[in-house]
Amino acid sequence: MTNYEFTPMGVCSKRIEFALQDGRIHALRFTAGCPGNLKAISRLCEGREAREIADVLRGNLCRSRGTSCADQLAQALDAALSGKLPEAETPKAGAAAVNFTAL
Repeated sequence: MTNYEFTPMGVCSKRIEFALQDGRIHALRFTAGCPGNLKAISRLCEGREAREIADVLRGNLCRSRGTSCADQLAQALDAALSGKLPEAETPKAGAAAVNFTAL
């Protein structure tokens, strides 16, 4: 399993953490952002093909931001799958849970 951290731009979420194993998403966590929506995204993505999830979420927009947390996740997955996102250190404790911290 390979762990990744991504810093999203232009959205409320401050960090996206996830692991990929055999092209599938595991331990997806968002720091900050809309708890209900991001918790749902994390649960829906668990164990799914990263390429498929990126294709579905890419281009999803939030208000007039020109992006969204889902779109930023797609960008993170694209970068990880193409080798452009460096591997992260070890996952933080409780990596299977979604982490929401105050802004």
